[in-house]
Amino acid sequence: MNKVITDGLQLMPPAFGDGLDVWSSGDGVPGSDTYDGAANAALVAGDADFGGCLEMQKTDSTQRLRFMGETPILPGCYLRVTARVKAMSGALPTVRIAGWAGASNDSHVSGVIEAGPGVTLSSYGEVVEVQAIVGTGSRNGVDMPWGRDAAYGHLGLNLTGPNGGVVRIDDIIIEDITQVFLRDMLSIVDVVDFGAIGDGTTDCHAAFEAADDAADGRRILVPEGVFRINSTLSLNHDVVFEGTLTMPDAAMLLLTKSYSYPTYAAAFGTEELAFKKAFQALLNSVDHESLDLGGRHISVSEPIDMQAAVPNRTSYATRRYIRNGQFSAQAGSAWDHDVVTSQATYSSSDNRKLTNVANISAIEVGSLVEGTGVGREVYVNAKNVGANELTLSQPLFDAEGTQSFSFTQFKYMLDFSGFSALKKFGISGVDFQCNGAASGLRLAPAGTVFALHDCHVTRPKARGITSIGTGCQGMLVDNCQFLSNEDAEDVSDRTSIALNVNSNDVKLRHNRATRFLHWAVMAGSNHTITGNHFFQGDSVAGGVRTAGIVVTDTYASHTISENYIDNCSIEWTNEYDATPDFSTGFSFSAMSITDNVFLSGDVASWFSYIVIKPFGTGHFLNGVSVTGNKFRSINGTIDRAERVDTSFANLDFTRTKDVFFDGNTFHNVNTHSRNPLRVDRDLASVASTWTVATDGRLPFNGHSRGVDGVVIEGALRNSGGAVVYPSHYVRTNEGSNRNEVDLVWPEAVRGAVRVLVRMDR
Repeated sequence: MNKVITDGLQLMPPAFGDGLDVWSSGDGVPGSDTYDGAANAALVAGDADFGGCLEMQKTDSTQRLRFMGETPILPGCYLRVTARVKAMSGALPTVRIAGWAGASNDSHVSGVIEAGPGVTLSSYGEVVEVQAIVGTGSRNGVDMPWGRDAAYGHLGLNLTGPNGGVVRIDDIIIEDITQVFLRDMLSIVDVVDFGAIGDGTTDCHAAFEAADDAADGRRILVPEGVFRINSTLSLNHDVVFEGTLTMPDAAMLLLTKSYSYPTYAAAFGTEELAFKKAFQALLNSVDHESLDLGGRHISVSEPIDMQAAVPNRTSYATRRYIRNGQFSAQAGSAWDHDVVTSQATYSSSDNRKLTNVANISAIEVGSLVEGTGVGREVYVNAKNVGANELTLSQPLFDAEGTQSFSFTQFKYMLDFSGFSALKKFGISGVDFQCNGAASGLRLAPAGTVFALHDCHVTRPKARGITSIGTGCQGMLVDNCQFLSNEDAEDVSDRTSIALNVNSNDVKLRHNRATRFLHWAVMAGSNHTITGNHFFQGDSVAGGVRTAGIVVTDTYASHTISENYIDNCSIEWTNEYDATPDFSTGFSFSAMSITDNVFLSGDVASWFSYIVIKPFGTGHFLNGVSVTGNKFRSINGTIDRAERVDTSFANLDFTRTKDVFFDGNTFHNVNTHSRNPLRVDRDLASVASTWTVATDGRLPFNGHSRGVDGVVIEGALRNSGGAVVYPSHYVRTNEGSNRNEVDLVWPEAVRGAVRVLVRMDR
């Protein structure tokens, strides 16, 4: 590109023969002295080498010659100034191209180089050519880089050295040689051409903005070097980074056209910093809904505090996604767990608080709380140092009084807990390679609809996804894999948990998990858990198995359907109840477990697939449906598919309501539980009271609370063998275990009946 041609730019000064009144002996500014009529200057009409030229005697220590016209200095435009000079007599001076840099307000631009390289004349009559290149950018080959503040120049030359010598000077030539510096003028705008200096310290913000303003659809080039940007920078064109940027933490790089992680990686050089800056831009730009990692691998050496990366945002509520890449934790002490043991007081009257907490400043928000009477996956949600008070994610079931608690701070690759709330945020197609060093994700303490789609959480050290509050409300986890770091450990030695939930309306769909202590610990209600496969077996013959899903609230309203529940169980508790004995409410209610495959192998005979564990007395079943499931044990049999864990208390079977347990299949399961339960009774000798035993086949060893029907199969006969047609009545809750039914006849009879017994009313 040549501005003389494309824009009609006038660069060439007039010939000396046109008059010396426009040639200054000073800086060239208006009012400065000229060579018109000067005693030491004259025009020569017919020099053998130059034709018309200027003859000048050097009389000052620096003899200046400046064109008084304003030669424009444009961003991205480079000018070559050429002068041909020869010595005629006297002392031999040094000659160099020089100029005066002027700003748009006609002030002098100070601090820039205003003279090119010098050439010392060595003989008389020899023509010497001197040149210098002037422009805005500090490029290799640019002798006088004047930066963006220069708008024009008074260009010419300087004579230095001894006085008295006489020289002749040919007409000065100024030409546009921009094409020498710009590799592709039709598609690239170089920030250096607009005054950027890649020295790592000079603030180049204005130069980058000027390049963006001038780009007009072309790409912006950031060449080799380290460019300092001191404040937030928005660029509206595609950017190519060959050099890198350095910025304060709070300063943002907002790229509207080149917004992707690979661009930020090129811009900042280090992977973690590039990701933080790209995430910072994601939450501060309306132009992009997602950050594409471009399939790139990002090495993570320490936990990434996602809120600290965006210091101007303490909460966020607009849909945003991170997509398509991999994070890999690098081993190091930054991932070591911090454990604090401290004494504190708990009262069920304020059931999410620990008070009088000793050494509270050492306890971090997000720490796992453990101690006597503390349920699984209870975390510190907030702390008040002044009041020595911690807020917990869940109540404690039996921790009344003062005791010693331990607080463990796990370290997560992506930690969102610094946000007060985060809504509608998602991650898709990302592989979290925890490598046994780090945990995966920690959610904000509040928020809604966090989504994880098509992701892998591989080998987390302690936790895959942790919720320390209600930031999991409406969470969506779909088509993900959770692969434990404890694959080689026996079940009894495992401690890691894939995810936990503290709020309502969570969807876990079509995921796969292997060999955690638990796959999911779930508080809240109205969850949908469907199409998942979670496996927790080991190679120990007759071994124990843990719960794949732990449900921690009595009123569940969950749908658990079409899962492959492999060598683990569903455990339903009320371990987050500060007063665990039943007083009011629905108790263990609103649960649907439908069309799942339950499989176990080489397990202890007492293992069951569905376990209810009341942490207090008086609880009962109230609206539970278990239908269409396939229960199968291989390499050994188990006693029953469902049971009550009575470690703390049993269920109150006198209050059971609305239980439907039917349509299931059982293989190598000794007890085929049903409700209602069909029992055949065939009595060969006469009796007026027939005892109908359920033999423990009512679900959870429930009581026989009702009879839906009695069907007489064939004739009933009395002691004389005559066919009789007696009426009858039933007595329920009979026997020592209250699981038998008595049929009472008006006379002693014999025969066969089918009785439909219920454990509920």
